[in-house]
Amino acid sequence: MNASIAVHTEIVGTSTSTADFAVTETPLGPFTTLVDSDGAVLASGWTSDAENLRGLIHPALRPGGLRRRDSLGEVTGAVTAYHEGDLTAIDPIPVRQRSGEFLVHAWDVLRAVPAGSPLTYTEFAARAGRPDATRAAANACARNAAALFVPCHRILRIGGALGGFRWGLPVKRWLLDHEG
Repeated sequence: MNASIAVHTEIVGTSTSTADFAVTETPLGPFTTLVDSDGAVLASGWTSDAENLRGLIHPALRPGGLRRRDSLGEVTGAVTAYHEGDLTAIDPIPVRQRSGEFLVHAWDVLRAVPAGSPLTYTEFAARAGRPDATRAAANACARNAAALFVPCHRILRIGGALGGFRWGLPVKRWLLDHEG
């Protein structure tokens, strides 16, 4: 079953022909966000390579082209505000991802993990309703295309080890320290 996430889960049937993107300078380097025609985040991360981010988007949502913008308005403002210390600025920004039912639910659960309160993969799996599915929970983090807005950096290994992170462990450490 395919589903998608946009703050609360919704079904989305077709992809956008062109997505807008903007690159925002942050203390961690460039942060690029790709948005759908309605402003929902499709992909994001600490890179200036929008094309690489486009490849992370589920094929049913993946835009055929990209259009660079100087700003994405509220989305760019939230990225800047977050990095400047407003840790909740990212919370109201809509996100759209698509995958199977569990991953979509797990991404919803990730959005509810508050800044400064990281969970272990085991705790995350339990919160997502599958306490014995630690690997599936880790997979939800690994397949998350909307870094920061779906804060997979808030999930740690037992004992506090960082685990993996697409954008590098120094970025994950900075984010956790910033939120702590």
